[in-house]
Amino acid sequence: MLRRQIRRTGIMTAAAGLLVALTPSAAEAAPEPLTDPTRVAAFAADLGDDRTAGVYYEDRQLVVAVTDTAAAQSVRDGGGTAKVVTHSTTELESAKKDLDLLGGIPNTSWGIDPSGNQVVVSIHDGVSEADRARIDKVADEHGDAVTVEERSGTLQSTAVMRGGLGISSNGLVCSAAFNVRNDSWKTYMLTAGHCMVGGNYDWNRRSNGVYLGRQTTFSYGGDGGDYAVVEYLNSDVKAYGTIQYRNASTGQITTSRYAYDGEKVKRVGTMSQDLDGMVLQPSTTITYTDGQTLTGMIKTSLCDNFGDSGGALFTGTTALGITSGGNYADQPCGDTDAQPDRATFYHPVQKALTKHGLQVY
Repeated sequence: MLRRQIRRTGIMTAAAGLLVALTPSAAEAAPEPLTDPTRVAAFAADLGDDRTAGVYYEDRQLVVAVTDTAAAQSVRDGGGTAKVVTHSTTELESAKKDLDLLGGIPNTSWGIDPSGNQVVVSIHDGVSEADRARIDKVADEHGDAVTVEERSGTLQSTAVMRGGLGISSNGLVCSAAFNVRNDSWKTYMLTAGHCMVGGNYDWNRRSNGVYLGRQTTFSYGGDGGDYAVVEYLNSDVKAYGTIQYRNASTGQITTSRYAYDGEKVKRVGTMSQDLDGMVLQPSTTITYTDGQTLTGMIKTSLCDNFGDSGGALFTGTTALGITSGGNYADQPCGDTDAQPDRATFYHPVQKALTKHGLQVY
């Protein structure tokens, strides 16, 4: 029994030695998979634009397009996945540059598609035959590195709207207060009611003229205050539930309520902003120089300028009011109001929301 046990042990030891001899060394072990996008991009950059043609996802796996088998092997040795293609990044960039030299042709787009190893040109409705011929000429010069496809519809810019951004109608400039919605998620914009006086019912984005929509209701005077509800009618407009500061940063608005006496508040509009103020009176009556009397308005120590009408009054993430007017509207505003006798007035946003069944978001 002892000899059998010793013999078996000897056989197992010999087998173990054979297994050790057949096991690859650490240096020959398979590399760790290269999956981090930043590392894959850096790997491709090291190979250079003449030997690579971009990085793309295929079946949830990052692929490096390369132009020769040696580059492909380098990628695999590094733990990545490679595919050998015909055109390099240098070639594709050259083709795109030649297309860019055509200038802006309305209703067209072109860009490099790494997965297809081509520059893809999309021609939408409205491109003239002459412009199409210019595009085809450049495409032909680059052979199968460029492909041209037909697409339906026209290309229109998408406008983003946030509280504080400028709006215009018939040459009049005002500001948006807050984007709001009803229970069915139909979106609207709040602004000042006096901006609608004179038939200014249809409104565009001030910066690019993109059509926004038309007012559904407005009030200017008496207990009705100074507010308007504009329905968004352009499906290309993205109405976000945020306000935008003068430096282009944004802030989320999540709730709304009536203002409290003495609380710190901020204001943004298309012409200026004032981020340092307080509520002086949460409900006050004001009569403007045009003789219009408004009641139930919020009075603050903030400033405003012409064109800021309709802009947003808020604190933190809470909507409070819609800019109506103030004194020294022709004088500059800063982030901190240096004039102790400045005053501005706002329609309580909660009053408008409650009346029309709307809410911020």
